[in-house]
Amino acid sequence: MAKDVSNPIDRLMEQASQALIETEYFTVVKLSVRALERARHAEDFERMARILLPLQEARRQIRQIACDAGPRTILTSRPKPSELRPGLYLAQPPIVAVEARDIRETADSKSVPTLLLCREPMTRAGKWPIAAVTKGGLIDTVTVRVQVAPPAGVVAMHDQPGSGPTRDNSSEPPDVEWFTATAEALGDAAITRVNATMPASWRVDELMLYLDAIPEHEKLHQRLSEACRDAAREGPAPEPRRWVVAENPYSF
Repeated sequence: MAKDVSNPIDRLMEQASQALIETEYFTVVKLSVRALERARHAEDFERMARILLPLQEARRQIRQIACDAGPRTILTSRPKPSELRPGLYLAQPPIVAVEARDIRETADSKSVPTLLLCREPMTRAGKWPIAAVTKGGLIDTVTVRVQVAPPAGVVAMHDQPGSGPTRDNSSEPPDVEWFTATAEALGDAAITRVNATMPASWRVDELMLYLDAIPEHEKLHQRLSEACRDAAREGPAPEPRRWVVAENPYSF
């Protein structure tokens, strides 16, 4: 489909393309997300697939800058906006996933490249649950979780005094490889939740929701693009997607 300069979505993407050339990656993300939402409202699935290409590239660059920046920080309380620096952040109890999302959005609003993950207390099996939440309120927020092995040297302390809310002895932030592998596992867990037999437009909506929660995951962008192309062929479903929300993102 040729671009229509009179189309407001295409005008947004022209601005995004120029911002990408100028390496203004946060501007690319802001414009592309706005264009993506407008295209979905218009049920213009073909445009959505095109929009995802620069969006994925901009987010890839932001993630890479964060990984290359060096600092790795454990967060146990919400930092002031002025304290945020490019780098990797692990939010852990007493911070919960909703608060971690707020921190990430604050960093994005200040154009600070970060890769931020949120862990929950260590399980009895010695795993760290990693959680991300979608946008919404107390009732309609969806939580994505995956359990991963903690970094080497972290030991469970469930029944020992002084273990604190993490239930382990973690005090040092994980290395870059752990961050990137864990972010990948979290996004992969979201993808597995999508029922491939659903109408394509329903898959589009579900993947958009998960991408909003885990924006650094490249395969989520790719699966969403595939679903958009399927929806362009199928057309929209006769009724909207019905959501069933059963998790409370404000608790462990």
